[in-house]
Amino acid sequence: MPTTIKIVISVTEFRAHCLELIRQVEAGGEAVDIKRHGRLVARLTPPVSSPNDTPRTWETLRGSGVLLGDPEESVLEASAFDALR
Repeated sequence: MPTTIKIVISVTEFRAHCLELIRQVEAGGEAVDIKRHGRLVARLTPPVSSPNDTPRTWETLRGSGVLLGDPEESVLEASAFDALR
């Protein structure tokens, strides 16, 4: 899938706004062409997805759990805490 280039700026502008531009590319996927003296010298693009980018199992489960016990309830016996003293 080709990346659409919507932003063309000078090196000086890029230097002044690089963090903002990186966030825009990360969020929206638009590429940024960077020019020096009217010549293209660099292009900032979002990374190409790869099979290694799949979320880890625990990341896919994040937010799906349900707490069934009381928040104060412990899964450990009281004697386990006494052993730490």
